[in-house]
Amino acid sequence: MQEPIDLNWKEFGSALLNATPNGVAVFDNSLQTVISNRLARDGLDLYPGAFLSATVPSLTASARQVLSAKTVESGLVVEKKDSRYSVLLGPIRHDEAAIGVLAVFEDMTALTNMTNRMKGFRQLSIELDTIIDSSNDGLWICDGNGVVVRINPASEKMIGITAAKVVGKHMSELVEKKLVDRSVTLEVLKTRKKVSLVQKTRIGRHLFLTGTPVFDKNGDLFRVVVNERDITEITQLQEQLKENAALTEQYKQDILERQIQEAESRQLIAQSANFKKIVQKAIKLAQVDSTVLILGESGTGKGVIADLIHKYSARAGHPMIRINCGAIPDTLVESELFGYEKGAFTGAGHKGKPGKFETADKGIIFLDEIAELPLGSQVKLLKFLEDGMISRVGSHRSRQVDVRIIAATNRDLKEMIAGKLFRSDLYYRLHVVPLTIPPLRDRSECLVPLITHYLDRFADKYDKPRLTLSRNALDTLSAYRFPGNVRELINICERLVVMAADSRVRYEDLPGSIRKSMPPEEPGDAVWHPGQSLSQMVADLEKKVLTQALKHGGTQAGAARLLGIDQSTIARKLKKYGRCGPSPLTGNNRR
Repeated sequence: MQEPIDLNWKEFGSALLNATPNGVAVFDNSLQTVISNRLARDGLDLYPGAFLSATVPSLTASARQVLSAKTVESGLVVEKKDSRYSVLLGPIRHDEAAIGVLAVFEDMTALTNMTNRMKGFRQLSIELDTIIDSSNDGLWICDGNGVVVRINPASEKMIGITAAKVVGKHMSELVEKKLVDRSVTLEVLKTRKKVSLVQKTRIGRHLFLTGTPVFDKNGDLFRVVVNERDITEITQLQEQLKENAALTEQYKQDILERQIQEAESRQLIAQSANFKKIVQKAIKLAQVDSTVLILGESGTGKGVIADLIHKYSARAGHPMIRINCGAIPDTLVESELFGYEKGAFTGAGHKGKPGKFETADKGIIFLDEIAELPLGSQVKLLKFLEDGMISRVGSHRSRQVDVRIIAATNRDLKEMIAGKLFRSDLYYRLHVVPLTIPPLRDRSECLVPLITHYLDRFADKYDKPRLTLSRNALDTLSAYRFPGNVRELINICERLVVMAADSRVRYEDLPGSIRKSMPPEEPGDAVWHPGQSLSQMVADLEKKVLTQALKHGGTQAGAARLLGIDQSTIARKLKKYGRCGPSPLTGNNRR
């Protein structure tokens, strides 16, 4: 019989607390730690005697609420030392009075990481499904036993069969039922190697099939992927073989396009060639740490490009701190950017305060309206760009921070340098990689998609019906110069949605400022010309319409869009009227 243990109840209580998989701490009415187990001490610095306000300040208000209301608070989340905890706070009562707070901390870091990984797997699955279903090649996927798992729409069309008839069936069964005449999958299962063969389908098409075995980490064959190409026509076969040689590069380009499409979903529309180049450059710049200077008129979307660089950079997991240099009083710029020590100036806090640069450590600082930065602060910014060191106001000690700089302005910095309003040495430090954002008037291809995007966005936001534009309204918006750029366009779209009487926007629904900006119609009777035949009057009218369309559209493509016809029709008519003596058509379209 085992001898009784000499039990030390204090040690037993400590062992009991340390045995729980959660952190446990007890606080008195002043929220000072009285008892804590090992997990609470190591993970949250809750040593006996430590105040909650100093170790986990975000829980202070909730703990006081528990003391006053004598109720349990659950579902709280705190982060400490790269770990994430779910917290339960409960009152400790004695004679109906709350004498303290019990806190239980459940480490949910692993669960959070797993959730994030699952989200990534789900996104990858969606991307793979998109690639498979959008492929022009037919694709069959079978398991390691030869059972069909999936076929894509291109394969259904080539073979003349639906996925429902073959998914879940063994390939040998499909051959027996003559749904296919030969199976490359069965050959791959026999040889465990890549196999190619030609197959004739039930609808008379000849397909070139390539079956590829896929092995798991143990060397077991668990998938066979079959690629189908229609070789009915020799010329088509030659073209497909050329595409096969460039397939890898095409997939790389597809990935880049998907990145651009994702950026577009974040209110960034890149349809014009000049803006696509800016987006591509921004994604490329995200891979390095160079300083970027974004230039462009107000409202062109400089902040959106900065967001794009941050999102695709290695610093995406760290903050991008935005600072509007024109919105901070000159006397507070340095303390806001670089922080201050206690007593540094009248009104300074008792403990000092870190600046934006310290807050953005390991991340990005976006200095918008950099031209408004006072000259004195420009000196400190230049010093940081040179050595990565900052000094708080009132301190003689420098500290290192790892921050990437993205700056933006709508002003001419060279002109400001000439006027001694901006330092030339700072300009050249910032001007490492300039990005000039084109104004909206130079992005005509983006205009209609932007209007559609924001009309739909505000309709969804305000639970309104989605709007359509009349031809006249769309033509007027397309011809408008948008001096406020994308920002003005967004405001106009919101106004149209909010004020819409029904689901259609007409010319008269447009803001008066836009309608007044349109050039008036030319005076005089432009149709009736006594002495001319009907065909002559129609021709004269058509030439005038073409002239106005070119004037408002800017290019043949723009004119074609305004008139609702093909560009080739515009070119043919210009050629036709260019041969008829003097013509009102101008620019490159003139003979």
